[in-house]
Amino acid sequence: MLLNFNISKIASGFMWLMFIVMLFPTTYTVFFNQTILMEWNLMYIDSSYITFSLIFDPLGLMFSCAVLMISANVLKFSTIYMQEDKFINRFTLLVCLFVMSMNLLIFLPHLMMLLLGWDGLGIVSFILVIYYQNPKSLAAGMVTALTNRIGDVMLLLAIAWTLNQGHWNILHMWETNEFMYSILAIMLAAMTKSAQMPFSSWLPAAMAAPTPVSALVHSSTLVTAGVFLLIRFYPFMSLSWWFSPLLLFVAVSTTLMAGLSAMTECDMKKIIALSTLSQLGMMMAAMGLNMMYLAYFHMITHALFKALLFVCAGSFIHNHMHSQDLRWMGNMSNQMPTASSCLIIANFALAGIPFMSGFYSKDMIIEASMFYPHNFIMFSLILFAVGLTSFYSVRFMICVVWGPNNCNPFINIDESNSLTTPMLTLASMSVLSGALIIWAAPLKQEVLVIPLFLKIMPLILVTLGASFAWMMSSTNQKTDSLLISPQMIHYASCSMWFLVPLSTQLTMKLPMYIAHNYLKLTDQSWLEMLSGQNMYYTSKKTSNMLMSFSSPMPVNYLIMALIISLTGFIIMV
Repeated sequence: MLLNFNISKIASGFMWLMFIVMLFPTTYTVFFNQTILMEWNLMYIDSSYITFSLIFDPLGLMFSCAVLMISANVLKFSTIYMQEDKFINRFTLLVCLFVMSMNLLIFLPHLMMLLLGWDGLGIVSFILVIYYQNPKSLAAGMVTALTNRIGDVMLLLAIAWTLNQGHWNILHMWETNEFMYSILAIMLAAMTKSAQMPFSSWLPAAMAAPTPVSALVHSSTLVTAGVFLLIRFYPFMSLSWWFSPLLLFVAVSTTLMAGLSAMTECDMKKIIALSTLSQLGMMMAAMGLNMMYLAYFHMITHALFKALLFVCAGSFIHNHMHSQDLRWMGNMSNQMPTASSCLIIANFALAGIPFMSGFYSKDMIIEASMFYPHNFIMFSLILFAVGLTSFYSVRFMICVVWGPNNCNPFINIDESNSLTTPMLTLASMSVLSGALIIWAAPLKQEVLVIPLFLKIMPLILVTLGASFAWMMSSTNQKTDSLLISPQMIHYASCSMWFLVPLSTQLTMKLPMYIAHNYLKLTDQSWLEMLSGQNMYYTSKKTSNMLMSFSSPMPVNYLIMALIISLTGFIIMV
């Protein structure tokens, strides 16, 4: 009976029910700006108590509502995208386990209990990445698991270095002799989970997972877990003088690398993954500029429109026989008008077009970086990254929505309710969520007064990036010719500016070389020569040779049998 029970049909409704239930405490805590903390003492080691803690604050509850709403729409979308999969129930259960792990990470402020959600995210994401069970998925899953394992080890080291504080509660940490090491370990853990440089190579590789997994795991929840961890620890981590400059440098480097790589990429899902990397760098840069609440604001809005972008891309991939190449698509505005409209809304929000949700958060981050005294070089690079975002977003829309149709004419294009309903829901939130959050949420942002030319600077850069993309994409089939003509630059861009060979392949080359030679010289060489099978073969050959040279007497046969028996006994001993 359980085998015939279709979990995928009710999973989306269950997530919507959980979302409605979570709205009540979220409304209360946001309206009154209150935090509810619950603690149960489980055990103690000398004077160190191990407690089970739950925290219900406006930041955690709003993020939980966003995760539940996105997961409800993604599960609805997966009923169409994964309808031919025989194990769709197992896939749905894995997605539900992922949502549960994310909520554990949100509501557990205890550093040891937080490992439940943190490791749960890593294990379930690995299983989802290798879901298709082919060599490409397995390789991507191993890169994802091993890179995130670095963050797990860093978190365990942070737990050990925090032992002398007598507790592991995130909210009550103070300066000790080892607090610098704890801050560095937590920062590295957040960088691995959020795919910051030099740990960025796993996120584009994880696009081997099904598109619903990418929409939920690799856009709005898993990769933002590192950002949310830093938001939780920000009052403690800001005690260190080097935390903000180092985080700002890493974040700006990640944003630039991802934006430049997305300019020449032709894989639809990898472009969206690189845009996710770019926006994660923007969130980390906001935290590096001491704007923690604006980083949180951008994290919420980005999760909504990036999930919409993945759902729209998944509908195009599903209707093009699961091909992800931009050059095989085109003219989707006439064939799939709803998905095309939602794609345009999502890209407008990503680029920061006014009155979209992404505009409110990105524009406030850039304005705040202009208002407060910061490093001019870092600020200029952030502005340049804003123009890059507009460039690859417009290039993406030109190839898919307005470009000529290059696909097989015998493809059945369909837009069912299970596709359009999640799109329209996420599209409405991609338009409204920015204004709603900035009106309702207590972001503690003061009024910023800057000159008019600085005020319109982000809009000018967005317009310039879109104009360059439009000019470089012509109608005579020469799209991207200027971008891909220098082969070295094109190769560097496709390999994330050599980050993949440097961070992944270079570190694996020497261990693989040693293991390969060990296999050839030891396992397949000397161990074969000294093993029991080879000794038996050698003794048998030697005995046959001796018997062929000796006279056929019974004594000779008995002596040879005794020698073989003694040899076998010595080998066994």
